[in-house]
Amino acid sequence: MAKKAVAITILAGWLAVCVASPTLAADPADKQKDLLKAKPEAVKAWQDDRFGMFVCWGPVSLTGKEIGWSRGKGRKSARTPVPAYDNLYKKWKPDKFDAREWVKVAKDAGQKYMIFLVKHHDGFSLYDSKLTDFKQTGPESAWKRDVMKDIADACHEAGLKLIIYYSQPDWHHPDYRSKNHARYIEFFHGQIRELLTNYGRIDGLWFDLGGKESDWNTKKLFTMARTLQPWLIINNRCGLPGDFDTPEQRLGKFQLRRPWETCMTLNSQWAWKPNDKIKSLKRCIDVLVTCAVRNGNLALNTGPMPDGRIEPRQAERFREIGRWMKKHGDSIYGTRGGPFVAKTPWGGSTRKDKTIYVHVLKWPAAETLTLPPIDRKIVSHSLLTGGKAKVEQADDGITIDVAAADRNELDTIIKLDLDGSAMDIEPVIMVPAALRGAISIGKKATASGQFAAAYSAAKAFDGDESTRWGGAPESRSGWLAVDLGKEMTFNRVVILEAPWNRVQKFQLQYRDGQSWKTFHEGKALGNFRKDFKPVTARHVRLNIPEATNVPTIWEVYLIASKGKEKKGT
Repeated sequence: MAKKAVAITILAGWLAVCVASPTLAADPADKQKDLLKAKPEAVKAWQDDRFGMFVCWGPVSLTGKEIGWSRGKGRKSARTPVPAYDNLYKKWKPDKFDAREWVKVAKDAGQKYMIFLVKHHDGFSLYDSKLTDFKQTGPESAWKRDVMKDIADACHEAGLKLIIYYSQPDWHHPDYRSKNHARYIEFFHGQIRELLTNYGRIDGLWFDLGGKESDWNTKKLFTMARTLQPWLIINNRCGLPGDFDTPEQRLGKFQLRRPWETCMTLNSQWAWKPNDKIKSLKRCIDVLVTCAVRNGNLALNTGPMPDGRIEPRQAERFREIGRWMKKHGDSIYGTRGGPFVAKTPWGGSTRKDKTIYVHVLKWPAAETLTLPPIDRKIVSHSLLTGGKAKVEQADDGITIDVAAADRNELDTIIKLDLDGSAMDIEPVIMVPAALRGAISIGKKATASGQFAAAYSAAKAFDGDESTRWGGAPESRSGWLAVDLGKEMTFNRVVILEAPWNRVQKFQLQYRDGQSWKTFHEGKALGNFRKDFKPVTARHVRLNIPEATNVPTIWEVYLIASKGKEKKGT
């Protein structure tokens, strides 16, 4: 009995040591691996939110130019010399700043979280960091205010989730990308520790400009961050995949395997610009709904004015969105994209539990909306935007008719209640009849230049209308060509220009020997659709001799045809 008692005591002691000691209870490598990704419940909750506010602000608002990028960069009219830029904070006094008012605007818009910029590439900190004097509370600052504290307090009071935007590239810090870069990494990690220690609950981190893991010692960073705040979600711009993708100023593509969030400006740039053009309510709803039907979130940006207020007309646009969301938020919040995935901008669908919400942003020319068949029975339907819809389900598909008077100019929403779950229906990519027979998708493409790797020529021929080609930086002309692999015949061309409508003159051409022959030319491009006498060629080009800014194209479709042919190579 004595031996048994001793054995039991030793075993109990050993178990206690195992529980108390992380090195014995769990492999540290496994623990770090767990901290490199978000908890599934945190990602789900963020996806359920669907809509957030991005806020880019700083002393640069005094100039009306872009944050960070105008610091000695870009065209002369769009840049501020570095010494002048870096000293803006010495005269910036936004005495009308009210964090609670910002948060109220976000809440009124129906936004569930705020992404607040505390440091951009210019290196200026909008919080009381103990690691630098280049900050809002610094000794030379004209307006000593811990802006981050005000924002955090206001968000916490209102129940608005708070995500921190922090640019790890820092063009002001002397150690950044120098022989002392390791010392900069210590500074960077130290600032993140301050932010996650001194401002209460933070729901996420939003880094920028990417880089490699070794550039930032990202594994150590994420481990530290989630040790402090385990519920964090982190984006994909810090050398590791993170928890979600971040298409910028463009709509993400439909995907269920990985979360994403489009970040987009309400106006033309991230920071405030006087008399800037802001997106219409229709465009805002189009973007928000398209993100949801493609299974993504939207973070819509505002850049507050130099005095600290959100510009009244921007605030009103957010409130207009909020009024729409108050009526129709059930078709956005907590939903997932699908099962109907549109290849053209007519809309698509979201789903939740046993319900499909069909969003029609642009009613098809055929008047009747035809959807593919699903392995569920529609037991009831309703037109959430007012009026009546006629819905018929057959083995070969679903048809929806809505009288013209009952179609909503923003979004016509038809609710379909099913006899089973909508969540396990396989997504169906809907290729419109007008694009069937496109011969250019996936073919080898070239261009006069590209804005960046993400905007290559191939993006205009990939069949994905959420990706685009962008011409060379600073360019005002360019060309985009496709090699069909062999001579092929087409008699229809569809070109979707990005929404800024920059193209002022264009030519459609095919190669004949060593020269290019034009078979159509025009001025403004926009969303271009035209039928021609059949053309047979291997090489086809969109030539843009004139544009107001860098030309950028979502997609070019060449549609196959039969008939009399124009010959080319």
